[in-house]
Amino acid sequence: MTERPLVWIPRPVHDDALARLRPYAEVCPGYGAEGVTFDEVHDRVAGVLLRTERVDGAMMRRAPRLRIVARHGVGLDTVDVDTARELGITVTTTPTANSRSVAEHTVALLLAVRRGIGIAVRDEGDTRAAIHGRELGGAVLGLVGFGRIAREVATIAGRGFGMRVLAHDPMVPASVMTDAGVEPADLPTLLSLAENLSLHVPLVEATRDLIGLPELLALPEGAVVVNTSRGGILDESALLTAVRRGHLAGAGLDVTAVEPLPSDHPLRAEPSVVITPHTGAQTAQALRRMATEAADHIIAHLT
Repeated sequence: MTERPLVWIPRPVHDDALARLRPYAEVCPGYGAEGVTFDEVHDRVAGVLLRTERVDGAMMRRAPRLRIVARHGVGLDTVDVDTARELGITVTTTPTANSRSVAEHTVALLLAVRRGIGIAVRDEGDTRAAIHGRELGGAVLGLVGFGRIAREVATIAGRGFGMRVLAHDPMVPASVMTDAGVEPADLPTLLSLAENLSLHVPLVEATRDLIGLPELLALPEGAVVVNTSRGGILDESALLTAVRRGHLAGAGLDVTAVEPLPSDHPLRAEPSVVITPHTGAQTAQALRRMATEAADHIIAHLT
């Protein structure tokens, strides 16, 4: 009897994904009381269904049967893609599964900062007198990057709140932006106008620290910055400086350079900075979509 391929899953995923995989492979959880480590199955593993853990080159080279790493999510910064390419290992993502959830979270963070919710929930003294919120209607939103999530944000912000939306993305034709009701702009122009800035680019060498102190100070005074993409895109020390100087009204962060952000990090002490622990895609709908799409990628590859 032919040995069934083994799929290692280091973190819990939706039960529907496990049910889809079981007719085609041995499902091997790496979590819970009976979970096994990669070291215990490296010689048998044919597929990995990956959430936020790393699969580096050393792991791939120790797994002679590994054929596919299926990301439960969008980014590839936790996978050694170069080694995968060298070894002929397929790497997949679920690029449409969490777009709406992250977009909604982006707008939620923007609202939380603009309406002083971070200050209010601390309940330090007479917070009501200290909060002077701003409506989103009629304000300018600048999107750095115009992929799937940014396009959802543009729809919610533009059609839902009546915001003026600008976008900068050299990889996207201007016609695509205008068709979506968004104004294309170069980065300096966008920064000069964006009362609210939202980041939506992948973390690669060209985008690391893309938004530093010069870019933050180029924003209008009283601007707000939201980052739901990757932490390394925004220079957090520069952000802290801009907030403390009073140039920025605040920031909403779902991602940080180090996750989780240490409890003693100075950004946590800023009442105008709202921080969530990378939960933009953590909705019931998105979690199911990401898990089942990743499972389908593994099934398609193994069969």
